[in-house]
Parts: sequence; structure tokens; C-alpha cells
Amino acid sequence: MNHPQESAAPALRRLLDLLASGAATEDFADVLADARRRGAPAAVLAEIDDATWQALRVHRTLRQHRRREAELTALFDTAGDLAASRDLDTVLQAIVRRARMLLGTDTAYLTLPDEAAGDTYMRVTDGSVSVLFQTLRLSLGHGLGGLVAQTARPYATPDYRTDERFHHTGTIDAGVLDEGLVAIIGVPLLLGGQVIGVLFAADRSPRAFSPDEVALLCSLAAHAAIALDTAKSLADTRAALAELNAANELVRAHSAAVQRAEQAHDRLTDLVLRGAEVPDVAAAVAALLGGEIAVLDAEGEPLAGRSAPAAELAEAVAASRAEGRSVRHREQWVCAVLAGHDALGTMVLRGRPDLDDADRRLFERASVVTALLLLLRRSVAETENRIRGDLLTDLLTAPERDPAGLTARGRRLGVDLARPHLVLVAEPADGKTDERGRLAGAARRYLFGSRGVSAEHAETVVLLTPVEIGSGSSGSSGAVGAGDPEETARQAAERLARLAGFPVTVGAGRPAAGPSALAASYGEGLRCLRALRVLGRAGEGASARALGFLGVLLGDGHDVDGFVGATLGPLLAYDARRGTELVRTLRAYFDCGGSLTRAKDELHVHVNTVVQRLDRVEALLGRDWNQPERSLELQLALRLQLLAGG
Repeated sequence: MNHPQESAAPALRRLLDLLASGAATEDFADVLADARRRGAPAAVLAEIDDATWQALRVHRTLRQHRRREAELTALFDTAGDLAASRDLDTVLQAIVRRARMLLGTDTAYLTLPDEAAGDTYMRVTDGSVSVLFQTLRLSLGHGLGGLVAQTARPYATPDYRTDERFHHTGTIDAGVLDEGLVAIIGVPLLLGGQVIGVLFAADRSPRAFSPDEVALLCSLAAHAAIALDTAKSLADTRAALAELNAANELVRAHSAAVQRAEQAHDRLTDLVLRGAEVPDVAAAVAALLGGEIAVLDAEGEPLAGRSAPAAELAEAVAASRAEGRSVRHREQWVCAVLAGHDALGTMVLRGRPDLDDADRRLFERASVVTALLLLLRRSVAETENRIRGDLLTDLLTAPERDPAGLTARGRRLGVDLARPHLVLVAEPADGKTDERGRLAGAARRYLFGSRGVSAEHAETVVLLTPVEIGSGSSGSSGAVGAGDPEETARQAAERLARLAGFPVTVGAGRPAAGPSALAASYGEGLRCLRALRVLGRAGEGASARALGFLGVLLGDGHDVDGFVGATLGPLLAYDARRGTELVRTLRAYFDCGGSLTRAKDELHVHVNTVVQRLDRVEALLGRDWNQPERSLELQLALRLQLLAGG
């Protein structure tokens, strides 16, 4: 007989013991089974069942954390190998072994391209037992690995031999069969956008690889790419040293130039280490070369010095990018500031029409240092904007929850919410949500160098820009933080379109300070954005004030719903009560310029139906519904009702 005071406490303690000891998942179910065998009451069983479910959740979470910890440890160990070892084979073997261990596969291997043979070969294997497989070679596009190398994308298959996505060949299939492999995953080794190898993990039984496993293998592949790049760099360095030794006499002849270049390098390095900005580097290079240095950003806006308009330099910049060197343009030298294939800006040297090789290299080295500074600035700005973007999201989501806390958070992040700001709400002009990510990136570049903040919010991109004290309408291109909402919205739409590569619509709220007022300003900007869309002005920037009477209605504090209800209320109530379409009919009638024939085509009904509905409209609204003044109010209310999503 069960004790009347029996409780779930012993079972709960047992569940805690199982959690603490890291027991297997099956052991948790035994607790409930034992309670049932003891004849525990239904309430106790329910409590134990719920506790078991919760314990399993905790158990699963702990197991995920342990797995993630093991993955991070392996990645750190791999990074340590890269830092401590110069033996490429040792590092690659460690990476492949860790890939096999972390994914729990039967084997792992890595292939590299053979440029001379035009195919790829097995560089490192772990867990392989087949000599045929270990000597396998793959042509580009053949097999899973060939497809990874061709597309630069990861691919996985639970059963390679039956998977028709890959181009099967007799040689590859024979090697896979000899090794006994079934499930295979391959990820590319990428360096500067180029595939320099493929890292694989494989099982000898069917298996589906999870996205986490794909991501982990990609991380290990990134380390392998670094190891290969380091080895190549070392080889290049050794080759360069050999060439320098062979050209010892030439070096001696140019010792003065080399010494000068070393001093310049030290000076530029010192500037970078001291946290110098682009104008500081430009001034130092100008002093070293005895000329005038100007630096332009990717859009041709000056970052330091003065230069010819960016349009005049476009051809020279393109040539510099293509050649990877500085080029002469009339009486000046132009060098593209690059980070890989990404153009960050342009460096221009004036006053030195003739440059010897040493000074030309110094000029080009200065462009590399400038690229480094710009990348650092961009990285810091993007990180800061991401953190501030969380603040902006909280501000727009719940401004009344903790306004003092939001203001304090903003001050810590360098955003003073107590000072006036403009709120800009932007979206792709074509309304495509898949372009919002590119627009968000364009917003970060637009705010780069300012104290503005941007974030994706509710299918739009929101920008918060401080209003400069005493500022009015700015005449500069793409000015951030001007005081005129209309001018700022217009300029933002133009510049965001250039940065994103597609038309952008921007609505601006009125300048506001404080969480609640800023959230209200966002609402006004959002309504302005919708108004631009409804008015057929997508791709433009405007504020509520610039939209005339419609903008006044959209402005914060105006009862738009009340206006729509007072104007269309009888029709809305009739439609809701009878299931009719009087509002839709009236909208079609006005949109078709009062033509009954065109309206009936728009509504796909008989013209008599349109007449009957308009008679009902007259009965509900009065005989003057079609007079100019009343007609204007109705059309405006219809527009607002459509804008509001009605």
C-alpha cells in the first residue's frame, strides 16, 4: 500500500544526481518507471514526468555546451598549432584528425589542387585504410569534392553512391567503394575568394550532417587555408631572400634608397601603432615624398587633403586596380586603396611627376597602410553599430519600459538620447525583403565616421542620426545629422541608393529627444515611408511636412484613425455588417476618374452593380458625396485607410 504522504522529492533528487553524474539519456526514463512500479499517485507521477522532461532539457543543453566547448578547444588548439609550428604537414594532419574526432566520422581527408596536372590529389588522410583511396585524384567538377572546388560551397550527402547530384566516374567510385565510404561532407578551403583545397569527413554508414557540423568543418577548413597561405608566404619569403642574395650588388648600389624606405616603413608602422588616423598617414607620406597627398573614400569623398574630382580620376583608379600598382595620371600619381578585391578608396600624389622605383613603392606601401586603417575603422564602426543597434531595437520596441535605463545605456555606448536626433526609416523601393540585408550594410557605410546608429527593425532599416546644433539644410553630399528632415531624407535616399546599388525610399520623422519622443518620431517616419509608397514616390526621401495635407495627417499627434472613421465610418460599418464592398467600389470609382465603365472592369462586376453600390453610398453619405470638397475628403480618407492597411 502506498503511503498517503508519498511525494516526488526522492525522484527529483535522483534526477539531480543523474544530471550531476552526466548519466545517459535512457537512465532518466527509469526514474518515472520506478515510480510507476511503486504505485505512486497520479499527481506525483505527473510531477516526476514534468521534472524528467525538464531534466532532459538541461541534460541536452549541458551536452551541447560540452560539445561546443570541445569544438572551441579544438579550434584554439589548431590556432596554437598555426602559431607554434612551421611544419605544414604537421598542422594539416592535426586539422584533419580533429575534424574526424569532432564530427565522430570514420575518416577525414584533405585534397589540394595540382596546377601542373590540372586536377586535385589527396594531401592528408586520417582513418583511411585503402591505398587506392589514398592515391585518388579528382578532376574539377567530378565527384563531391570536384563540385565543392568548382562552386566554392559545402556539400554533404547521406549516401554518396546513390546521390545523383554529383558527376560519378569509375575511378572515384572505385576508390570510395574500396574505402567503404557512404556519407560524405566536403567544405572548401577559401583564400581571398579562391578555393585552394577541400576538407572532407566521411562515414562508412548512412548519416545526415547537421548545419552545426558543416559550420565546424568550415572553421577547420579556414585554419587549413591559413596554414597553406602561411606556408606559401614562407616559401615566397625564402624565394625573395634568395633573389635578394643574388642581387646583393644591386642592393648595395641602392642602399640609400633602401634605408630611406626602411625609415619610412618604421614611421608608418609607428603611426599605425599609435592609433593615427588617415590624415596623419597622408601628412607623413607627403613629408617623405616631398609632395601633396590626398585620400578619397570609396565614393570619392575626401578623407585627407585636396584632389581633383573623383570622376576625373576614375580611369586612373580602374587602371591601378587592374595592375595592382600606382599609375601616373597627367602630373600626379594615383593608387587604389584595396583590401583584397574590395576598393576602400584612392590615394593621390601631386607635386612629384617623376617617381623612382623606391619612392613609387613607398607610395604604394602607404596605400596598404591606409587600407589597414580604413579596415580597422570600418571594423570598429560596424562592431559599435551592431551594439548600438541593439539599443535602437529596444528603444523602438518598448520605449516606455525603462526610459532612464535606455538613456543610460545610450550614454555608455556614446549615444546621447537626451539630445535631438533625426529618425530615418528606409526600405528598398521595390519592396523586396531579400535586399534588406544589403540596405542594412549600406546604412552602416552611410553612418561610417558619424555618431549615428542603424538597425533592421520591422521589415525596414532604421537610422538614428544626431542633429548638429545650429544646423539647417545641408548642402554637402550625403551629410549625416543635418537639422532639416526633408533635406536629410532626400540626401539619405540618394546616397543609400548609391551604396546599396538599388533605389531606396526614406521617410523622416521630426527631430526628437528622449526614448518616447524618438519612438514616436520613428512612427511618423514609418507612416511617411508608407505614404511615399502609396503615392507612387518609391525611391525618394521625404518628411511628413513635405507631403502637404497628407503629411500633416500623418504627423505625430494627429488622429488619422479618427479622420478615416469620421469620413468613411458609415461605409465601413455597412461593409462589416453586410459583407459588401462599398469602400472598395468607391475607391475604384475615384481611381478610374469617375468612369463607371472603367470601374466595373476594375471590380470585375456588371456596370449596374457599380451603379447600385454608388446609390447605396449616396444613401449612407448624403447626396453631396461626389461634390469636389466632399470628394477630396473621401479620396484622402480612402488613401489613408489603404495606407493603414485597411
